[in-house]
Amino acid sequence: MTKKLFKDRDDFWRLICGIIAILGFLLIWHFGTNGTRLGEIMPGPIVILKSFFEAFTQKTAGYTIFGHTFWSLSRVLVGYSVACILGISLGLLMGRYRLAEAIFRPFYEMIRPIPPIAWISLAILWFGLGETMAYFIIFLSAFNNITINVFMGTKSINQELVGCAKMLGANEAQVFRTVVIPATIPYIFAGMQIGISSSWAAVVAAEMVRSSKGLGFLIVSGMDINNISQIFVGILAIGIVGFLLATIMRGVEGKLCQWNVRGK
Repeated sequence: MTKKLFKDRDDFWRLICGIIAILGFLLIWHFGTNGTRLGEIMPGPIVILKSFFEAFTQKTAGYTIFGHTFWSLSRVLVGYSVACILGISLGLLMGRYRLAEAIFRPFYEMIRPIPPIAWISLAILWFGLGETMAYFIIFLSAFNNITINVFMGTKSINQELVGCAKMLGANEAQVFRTVVIPATIPYIFAGMQIGISSSWAAVVAAEMVRSSKGLGFLIVSGMDINNISQIFVGILAIGIVGFLLATIMRGVEGKLCQWNVRGK
């Protein structure tokens, strides 16, 4: 009971500190742009917030802010889902089997340092300017982060646990199901958390190249018409949705990994 009380108190003070930090930033922003030369090129927070709430009902290119957010999220869902399936599978295989590591790791290590944005030109040539190009860029950004985390997690498994399972008569499939996967779940979620953030950044970059809907398009169209408030509305929406996605992932991890320090 005492431990829970102190934990709740720590969470409370972290929340208070976060709120104070945000309010302090907004105050500095407000006074820094109010009647100054900076205010000529950068709107204050009140103007941005007003434009943000107006975007709930006002349409840009046929969509409100909810519509643009929906299209960005739908693109992320496709690319991120494929990245999770392939990244987790490849990470487990390379971490568990030396032959798989010998075959796939050299190719993976060559691809991993390449920024996803560097693939945009090739993606346009391969897939054109449609949705597939965006899916591909999103997939790459999440795939690299998920794969390396799952791979390192699988490599770090205590081999004594694997040996004990085999001594008790477990076959390879049972070892995989009862030892390998449970031990790598925290690493899987770590990779998925990083992957969802990188996917969200990648979809904005992909939409900036060529799109007629989405938050990336909203920012680019604001730049084209010199509407700084619209640009900041898109940026604010990206930050809010990214924060919510990361919070949801941490909450799911906390429920599934209560036995692990990472999940607490």
